Order: sequence, then C-alpha cells, then structure tokens
Amino acid sequence: MENEIFNPGYYDEESLRKFNFKSIGKNVLIAKNCTIIGIENITIGDNVRIDGFSTIIAAGEGFLNIGSYVHIGGYSAIFAGAGVILRDYSGLSQSVKIYSKSDDYSGAFMTNPTVPAHLTGVISGTVVLERHAIIGSQSIIMPNIIIAEGTAVGANSLITKNTDEWSIYFGSPAKKIKNRKKNPLELEKSLR
Repeated sequence: MENEIFNPGYYDEESLRKFNFKSIGKNVLIAKNCTIIGIENITIGDNVRIDGFSTIIAAGEGFLNIGSYVHIGGYSAIFAGAGVILRDYSGLSQSVKIYSKSDDYSGAFMTNPTVPAHLTGVISGTVVLERHAIIGSQSIIMPNIIIAEGTAVGANSLITKNTDEWSIYFGSPAKKIKNRKKNPLELEKSLR
C-alpha cells in the first residue's frame, strides 16, 4: 500500500469504456491524473498510452483521433478545438504542446477567450501527425500543420510550417536539418 501512495496509476480499457469516449481500442492506458475535456469527441485506437499530468481539450466542435501504437508523454497538452489527428505509430515526448487554435498576436485583434469572438482573429486548423512522426520534449506545434510521415522533431522546437516526409527538424522556428532513415516501415511489419 505505501508504494502506491504517490502512484495514481492508469485507467485500463475496461475502465475507460465506462467514460463514453467516441471509441476506445484495446490495450489503452490513460494516467488517472490527466485532465480530459470533450471525451465524447475522442477516438482512441489500440495500444495507446497517455502519461500523467497531460491535458486534452476536445470540447465543442473539437475532436481528437488517436491511431494505434501511439504514446503521449507526461505533461503534454493537446488543444483540439479545431481537431487533432495522431496517426498510427506517432508519438509525443514529455511536455509537447499542440494548438489547433491560437490568437492573432499582431495587434490587429483583441485576444483571449473572454473577449467576444467577433473581436478576435483566432487562427485555427486541424493538426495532423502522420504515421511514424515523433515530436521531441517541450516542442510546440501551431494550428493548421501537417507533420509528414516519418518526421522527427527535436526537443524545444517550434513548428510553424508543414514538414517533409522522413526528415528531421529542429529549432525555433524549426528547420529541416537532415533526412531520417525509413527503418520503422520495415519494423512495423513485425506488429501485424
């Protein structure tokens, strides 16, 4: 018992089915200390784990579609008001932030969610992580971005533009630094 005092644990797929997700796959684990809003707008495939202190907001017209074999590291945040799609074998390291909506900071509009919508210039668009895309710790992805298949993003990067397939990006704003090997395409065959 004393070893469990500081370990909140995970909800398993049996427990998660009771929460009315749009759909939930097999072998899904979600840490009990996550904040999730908009459960009815979230689909989760098989073999998915979401680690502690992560925040997911998919309320209203938002949605989050998580494929299979996806990991979301602890302290990550997914703001899916305009939709976020994480395809099979994609993953987020710790403290990654994905924004599908963002205020316009140019000064042309007012900002923040307490201001009436007609006075703001919210930028929005679905964010997609294609298969085998991986995002390094503390990186940020802005709205309306496609992270192409096999893209690897280095830690502390800011993604403001679509990426190229099987490439490695790093920096703020992130830039392509080299190509990435395609070995995961062969390795995934062992999971079928």
